[in-house]
Amino acid sequence: MTYTRYAIYHTPAPGAFAAFGAAWLGWDAARGVAVAAPDVGPLPRPVHEITERPRKYGLHATIKAPFRLAEGCSEADLDAALARFAATQRAVSMELELARLGGFLALVPSEPCPALRDLAAAVVRDLDGFRAPLTKAELARRRQKRLSPEQEQNLLDWGYPGVMDQFRFHITLTGNLRRAEIAPVQETLETTLMPLVPNPYPLDSLTLCGESPDGRFHEIRRHRLGLTVY
Repeated sequence: MTYTRYAIYHTPAPGAFAAFGAAWLGWDAARGVAVAAPDVGPLPRPVHEITERPRKYGLHATIKAPFRLAEGCSEADLDAALARFAATQRAVSMELELARLGGFLALVPSEPCPALRDLAAAVVRDLDGFRAPLTKAELARRRQKRLSPEQEQNLLDWGYPGVMDQFRFHITLTGNLRRAEIAPVQETLETTLMPLVPNPYPLDSLTLCGESPDGRFHEIRRHRLGLTVY
């Protein structure tokens, strides 16, 4: 398949959490197929409406945001570089909790995790040579949200505002919710999803993903981190 952009995500390992998450979002990036919504009981809106915005990405946490390949670079080059990088990195363990981020719900670390921040920064920095410079249109789109001076500098340096000190690990579960919707959706996910989330949660792999022409992301290859110490 030909991809328009690439990203480096963390995607959950196959299992109950990954399967439920794919069904909840309606897209299984590992298999590249749409998935029927789970029966989770009454919600303020149908699941496919609640998850419409994050659906195309699949269940993931962004480590290096989607980018176009730099001239002269290939998918094989990027994949090989990620494999070499992953082999030198130590796995990270954290507790995850369900939290509200602005208007949406996501899984986030319950406590600060410096090792995770350092890993994400290394991915962004060490693999940035594969990223094509942002176009004026791409810069303008990123600037539609008000950026702090630090985020603006990250955008110019690394192509994305939420990196380095501005990085926040999160596995997005909904689009923006109305205020009255947040509590019932959160209660449903606490009951149905959270028992499936491994805690402590092991981040022991990085996944190369590609964006197909229809805008959906597909897992290309999962790379285990070589220094698996929790």
